[in-house]
Amino acid sequence: MTDLWSDKLKSMDQRRQPSFRTQPGGRLMGRLRVPGDKSISHRAVMLGAIAEGTTRIKGFLRAQDCLATLKAFQAMDVCIEEDRQAGDIAIRGAGLYGLQAPQSPLDLGNSGTSMRLLAGLLCGQPFDTLLIGDVSLMHRPMQRIAEPLTRMGAAIQTSTQGTPPLRIIGGQRLRGIEYHMPIASAQVKSSILLAGLYAQGRTCVIEPMPARDHTERLLAEFAYSIERQDLKVSLQGGGRLQAAMIEVPADISSAAYFMVGASIAPGSDVTLEHVGINPTRSGVIEILRRMGSNIKVSNRRMAGGEPVADIHVTSTALKGIHIPPELVPLAIDEFPAILIAAACARGVTVLTGAEELRVKESDRIQAMMTGLRACGINAEPTADGMIVRGGQLQGAIVDSHGDHRVAMAFAIAGLAACGDIIVRDYENVATSFPDFVAFSKGAGLDISVEQ
Repeated sequence: MTDLWSDKLKSMDQRRQPSFRTQPGGRLMGRLRVPGDKSISHRAVMLGAIAEGTTRIKGFLRAQDCLATLKAFQAMDVCIEEDRQAGDIAIRGAGLYGLQAPQSPLDLGNSGTSMRLLAGLLCGQPFDTLLIGDVSLMHRPMQRIAEPLTRMGAAIQTSTQGTPPLRIIGGQRLRGIEYHMPIASAQVKSSILLAGLYAQGRTCVIEPMPARDHTERLLAEFAYSIERQDLKVSLQGGGRLQAAMIEVPADISSAAYFMVGASIAPGSDVTLEHVGINPTRSGVIEILRRMGSNIKVSNRRMAGGEPVADIHVTSTALKGIHIPPELVPLAIDEFPAILIAAACARGVTVLTGAEELRVKESDRIQAMMTGLRACGINAEPTADGMIVRGGQLQGAIVDSHGDHRVAMAFAIAGLAACGDIIVRDYENVATSFPDFVAFSKGAGLDISVEQ
């Protein structure tokens, strides 16, 4: 009887979950500008908060993850003024040593970027801090940052499983280290570099493969000396950051859904404006091009130390490919969208070297496999990737597992399905793409929200 009652409660809970419903037949058209880049928004706030003077950030992403970073610094007595209508913020920097002890634990919601980067920055402070998050974040691995930070002299504690909460004991003397990263990770690299600002001597990070370099670019924008040579990044501790004017480009991770959508929906013709095309992030463009996507990049320029451009995409037939391993870290957040393209492609797509996908907001390999199979696609997971045999997407009910990127990927999949796709539990989409439904409707996706 207990099992029957538990099953009934679970069923009732599933019926209460908010869902996307996308109907087939839509196409994407027009000139679109997706919201600002999440990775850059996080980092601009962090560096602005410890700079000297007032930093102004144009195009800040007002998504839940970035707001968690912003609120954390407000809790440490940093003055931040927002112009919500314009999407701009002004940060009166406290300097490297001007942050104040928060009165309670810093709750970072679902944001792994906030937690991992803040851990590096906070281990150089004179006060103690406790970092917590939502259920998903409290199960994500943190030993990958705790180990190198401890080598630098930080006192940082995780759970016995190496997960949050993170307890950081202040007042430690940090020292620079040379760290050979076992895997390419921008969050780990950035955490070490932020700790290096407070360390005695030189901090050096050596990557096995290129990972996104927004932290290095922004440090230069804040007039902090940093050296980059091939896969080696170095900085000297004890410098000063000067306030800057930062323009945040449109997020290529958010743009990726519409690149894929325009590729798979017949008759689509979309121009995505002012998209960040940082070479450590633009792997999605190269992968889709290799699959046959008709993508043209134009109007290249610089904004806030980052290369940006307009991306024009029209519909075309796609083909399956073996994704080159060297492109995987350059597109790690875009694979939910890329796997939808693979599902619509002719032939087989093979993804390897993407074990990092298993420790995101969900196990994205498992979540995407389950969703693709529900849609009638032959998808076989592997330890570090997936094998997808393209076919006709069917209507289905898909569980996003609370993962914003999985939810948006299957919403876009509705463009090429022969029946309605219902995506359960979409609320975490707000962590990276506020107003996704209204934006997608305006672009031509037949999407609605229902309970």
